[in-house]
Amino acid sequence: MKNLTIAFDLDGTLVETAPDLIRATNHTLGLIGEAPVPPADIRPSISFGGRAMIVKALNIRQVRMSEGEIDGLVQHFMTYYAENIAAESHAFPGLEAALDNLAASGARLVVCTNKREGLSRLLLEKLGLANRFAAVAGRDTFAFFKPNPAHLTGVIELAGGDPRRAVMVGDSNTDVLTARAAGVPVIGVPFGYTDVPMSELGPDAVMEHYDDLAATIERVRR
Repeated sequence: MKNLTIAFDLDGTLVETAPDLIRATNHTLGLIGEAPVPPADIRPSISFGGRAMIVKALNIRQVRMSEGEIDGLVQHFMTYYAENIAAESHAFPGLEAALDNLAASGARLVVCTNKREGLSRLLLEKLGLANRFAAVAGRDTFAFFKPNPAHLTGVIELAGGDPRRAVMVGDSNTDVLTARAAGVPVIGVPFGYTDVPMSELGPDAVMEHYDDLAATIERVRR
């Protein structure tokens, strides 16, 4: 896999972040006197960011707020989340060994996420994963973000890679659409944050466990 760049989404792909994101959402609801919402009800919103989670939770609780008031809640959410970003979040099973094997084979690893870059780097550092990636591009790294294909090609090039020799790994329709638009093969994981089964979103392959990563990359590159 020498000179191949593997780009990963973060939340729901590399790391199980749902517990900490959902806790931050329910903490924010508590600030306005609302009861927590069930995790399953807002888990699919994680791929769309903190604001989407707040809006979904408010809708579940039938609370109407102005855009400005929601902005204020999002700020509270972000502050709390940053302070508790890795309380329960953890790498998915088999991930670290899979990344080490890819690196040993000469692959270049990058992160392409719609999470803010600062929070992404903080999470990776807290989990001891930061030094495995040659580049990290978040929602605010460039003037564009997924599903704009330039987000994906941009982080690949930022790491010195070539989009023509790359593979994307993600958990959502946004990841599939981004990779397709960039002309990059895409592997979907079924354990992330989407309410539509990954097999129905049209990736080049679905990978059930990180033990299968190298073999799956070889398969989609043929």
